Amino acid sequence: MRKKVSQQPAKERIQNFFEVALGFTKEEALEEAKRCLECKNPLCVKGCPVEVNIPAFIKLIKEGKQEEALEKIKEKNNLPAVCGRVCPQEDQCEARCVLNKKQAAINIGALERYAADYGLAASRLPLVVSKNGPATNDQRPATKIAVVGSGPAGLTCAADLAKMGYRVTLFESLHLPGGVLTYGIPEFRLPKKIVLSEVEYIKGLGVDLKTDSLIGKTYTIEELLNAGTKAIFIATGAGLPQFLGIPGENLNRVYSANEFLTRVNLMKAYKFPGQATPLSIGGKVAVIGGGNVAMDCARVSLRLGKEVFLVYRRTENEMPARREELENAKEEGVRFKTLTQPVKVLGDEKGLVKGLECLRMELGEPDESGRRRPVPVKGSNFVLDVDTLIIAIGQNPNPLLPRATPRLKTNEDGTILVDEKYMTSIPGVFAGGDIITGADTVISAMGAGKKAALAIDKYIRDALFAKAKGVPK
Repeated sequence: MRKKVSQQPAKERIQNFFEVALGFTKEEALEEAKRCLECKNPLCVKGCPVEVNIPAFIKLIKEGKQEEALEKIKEKNNLPAVCGRVCPQEDQCEARCVLNKKQAAINIGALERYAADYGLAASRLPLVVSKNGPATNDQRPATKIAVVGSGPAGLTCAADLAKMGYRVTLFESLHLPGGVLTYGIPEFRLPKKIVLSEVEYIKGLGVDLKTDSLIGKTYTIEELLNAGTKAIFIATGAGLPQFLGIPGENLNRVYSANEFLTRVNLMKAYKFPGQATPLSIGGKVAVIGGGNVAMDCARVSLRLGKEVFLVYRRTENEMPARREELENAKEEGVRFKTLTQPVKVLGDEKGLVKGLECLRMELGEPDESGRRRPVPVKGSNFVLDVDTLIIAIGQNPNPLLPRATPRLKTNEDGTILVDEKYMTSIPGVFAGGDIITGADTVISAMGAGKKAALAIDKYIRDALFAKAKGVPK
């Protein structure tokens, strides 16, 4: 039987920001690892965007070799403690597990977290160098590469390039690294000390991290290239919030999910006045959306002592959030208002939110996403009694860097245009992650970072070869 991860009881965890999932004990990890069949053709690996050798690391756990298990994971995955917590394994590696045919899949995510946490507890950060590392007779160790953005795509690309022997500088616009891992995911799902420990490992590979450096303002892409940088990887993510486009969105106490989570996660507003960042919210909060970000906003609001409604225009079955996050939110007391569409934010004489006018919906025929389209029920308007609104309906690519770089071509939706090798319209400048796909998962961004690192390596190898042969690149 599949071993579940223990959690803080719901009544206790809504009173704190400590991690909800407690992780496996050694005995639990061993018991779960023993279920692995060690398939000769492991389909689980094919389901992993970064191609971790899953049976191999589970076998090492089974043999009591936790440190070796972590080293095996880090051959492919530079952020195992992060992925073990927030990766949607149920839709990827675990979905391919052959045990699904007769019982439940191996709890791969929990085992990955166990190995990673064991390594952190042992204060050991194995510096695994790629077997395909730099040849001694080329110039790559002296080659400078810049990575813009220290989210999952940027961290992964920087680490892989450092393992290949490149001199990598990682630029982060904020004062702490991690991107969405730091400002977007709540402490109770992903503790900041976990993110920072993963970053320390990557710095230990030789990556030079520069925070408070906004590329497009502090430095431009052209300035980096003119300073001798041979390749640049843009991983600035999707940080521009989407809004509903309804009357009243300019009222006070209307937040985008980005602002709300950044204030709470990165700036620790939940500790005000102990921390300097205030957060003005009332007693009743409506969160609009049905994805993981919406669940995060709702669960954070609960921990701030508020009554919380989750407003979604379809049913629970159509919500894109992970089932685990949905169930956790319900257990903790989030009140779901499904088949509900906001149409107007109501305000008082002080310009504060005092209510949310909504329409009831019903499901019609499927739309282009494959989900049944919500259709308004005429005359079903009602007002939800709330005094704070958090909008979590998606994010767009950050436009700052493309606007500051005229040669950088973008698509109509604002994503950066790249070819099949992640190359942008500027030679030597690559991009990957949410900035080329729109908002996606952490592990998908990491997969893009790995592929881009290989493409950058080939680009530089080709350039060095052409230079050695006297051929213009």
